[in-house]
Amino acid sequence: MSTGLVTLFGGSGFIGRYAARALVEAGYRVRIAVRRPHLAGDVRLAGPPGWIDITQANVRNRMSVERAIEGADAVVNLVGILYEKGPQSFEAAQLGGAQTVAECAAAAGIKRFVQISAIGADEESQSDYARTKALAEKAVRDVIPEAVILRPSIVFGPEDDFFNKFAGMAAHPVSNVAPFLPAIGGGKTKLQPVYAGDVAEAIAAAVSRDDVLGKTYELGGPRTYTFREIYDYICEEVDRKRYALPLPYFIAKPMGLTFGAIWKLPVISTGIFGPPPITGDQVDMLKTDNVVAEDALTLKDLGIDDIESVEAIVPTYLWRYRAYGEFHQKGEA
Repeated sequence: MSTGLVTLFGGSGFIGRYAARALVEAGYRVRIAVRRPHLAGDVRLAGPPGWIDITQANVRNRMSVERAIEGADAVVNLVGILYEKGPQSFEAAQLGGAQTVAECAAAAGIKRFVQISAIGADEESQSDYARTKALAEKAVRDVIPEAVILRPSIVFGPEDDFFNKFAGMAAHPVSNVAPFLPAIGGGKTKLQPVYAGDVAEAIAAAVSRDDVLGKTYELGGPRTYTFREIYDYICEEVDRKRYALPLPYFIAKPMGLTFGAIWKLPVISTGIFGPPPITGDQVDMLKTDNVVAEDALTLKDLGIDDIESVEAIVPTYLWRYRAYGEFHQKGEA
């Protein structure tokens, strides 16, 4: 029996697909609100026929947002970007978008609101990504005090842009000649990767539980790693000998600024070239550890005790980067 309708903004993305499935399993009908509905058809597979609907909405267009939340009992805002391109700026997508969605939800009398933020969100951060994430949290809470804020660390899963990205770099033919992976700041930054399925369960709990209203949760996996340890793990899994090449911040920052500027050009920003290797903003983010604070509410406080680890999930999809595929045993010639 359905317990209501949840509108999921940005629901066609990586985390959104998991969230849609978790919400359907919890008994909710889901409306996926996305800019390009024709590219989101596969999200319907997250639930039985009739349980998942797709509608067009752009968080920069208030009228489309109002249409998307009509009749909804809860709203989840997953919209976020990792780099700027074209009209998609951090200010417009992450701050302005969150504010618009929250204001429309408040006007419609919706008090069940979940804002997906990020560990490291800080109004004083040098990173525009982290700064706008923090300002978005404030904007949401200003109009919906009962809103639940979820701050995940790096999110992993078969479709992620993290482990796949670096495994792809390790497997690239160029790496056979120059077997190095760039370790910005020496690779000392700490991360606490969290499985997308656990983030989805957190979203479902935030939508359905009364005792979580108005609270902020930080979502991390069971183990903390340095960036260099992540590199070592990836290279072991794909069975490729690669070395971390320390790249000081003062060198990485101008490189990132250059790539960021290039990827804002109209021809590049179409997306046909994929994401930039690194941006200046991402370099700034790597100056701060991305781990759950000691005094933070966590996944366990949301009732999620069986938290998946990197070691349990990542090998199930990194095998495709091995030289001879899934059944190639590590260490074989």
